[in-house]
Amino acid sequence: MASSSSSLFSSTTQNHTALPLYADQVLLLSFFDALGKMDFSWMVDFLKGMVKPLAATVVVLLAVALSHLQKLGLGGEMVYSIARAFVQLSIIGFVLQFIFTRDNAIWIILAYLFMVSVAGYTAGQRAKHVPRGKYVAGASILVGTSITMFLLIVLNVFPFTPRYIIPVAGMMVGNAMTVTGVTMKRLRDDIRTQMNLVETALALGATPRQATLQQVKRALVISLSPVLDNAKTVGLISLPGAMTGLIMGGASPLEAIQLQIVVMNFLIGASTISSILSTYLCWPAFFTKAYQLETKVFSTE
Repeated sequence: MASSSSSLFSSTTQNHTALPLYADQVLLLSFFDALGKMDFSWMVDFLKGMVKPLAATVVVLLAVALSHLQKLGLGGEMVYSIARAFVQLSIIGFVLQFIFTRDNAIWIILAYLFMVSVAGYTAGQRAKHVPRGKYVAGASILVGTSITMFLLIVLNVFPFTPRYIIPVAGMMVGNAMTVTGVTMKRLRDDIRTQMNLVETALALGATPRQATLQQVKRALVISLSPVLDNAKTVGLISLPGAMTGLIMGGASPLEAIQLQIVVMNFLIGASTISSILSTYLCWPAFFTKAYQLETKVFSTE
């Protein structure tokens, strides 16, 4: 009887321990079955399409060789830069593919805010001696580009779809980032080199805006000049990216020109608004509440 009970207990124990193993096997088989049914043709197409970009790195290798011969020490940075560009663009390509298939306004807004955040951080890094520079740059870029994007949508220049709005927003944010970073850095550096003039004007009763008016003008002119020069020579020296993309996509040159003119106008508008706003947002950090220069801001090179 004891032997029978022991045998029954052993059988029951084996059954209980066998069930989890059987369940694990079923789950594993189900996973591999689902994996086998997945369509990986898109990955194959992507890898095939990367053959030409990889072949184009021959030019980069030539640049690395020249850097080595000239002892510039830029070879490693060149390789790192192009490798990072490959990874970043590949990831962005998959993200945009996902957003384009969803065609949802929320994804457009999230993509736009992400671009503004990165642009604000990058512009703030350029003007690293400006206190809270990243926040100043981010706010300036956000306001400047959001105003122009709002007008772009209200005027119905482009359909409010990810395929149109995200690339245009990227161009606006990119230009605003460059101009804003240069404006902030140049303004701080000019005030630093002309501190005596600014302090004299403040001592005579000028407001911070009046005391730094010339420095502000100079910073804005220098930062906006490349944007204006690009507009003056557009189509004569090189074809802009938006226009080139439309033509390569099959659009007529006349239609591409019309859309490029619209984009150029909005680029200038967004860059101007962002750069001017950044000068206003910088002042609280440049001056004390008593309208005196904040010397610690200008103590470093």
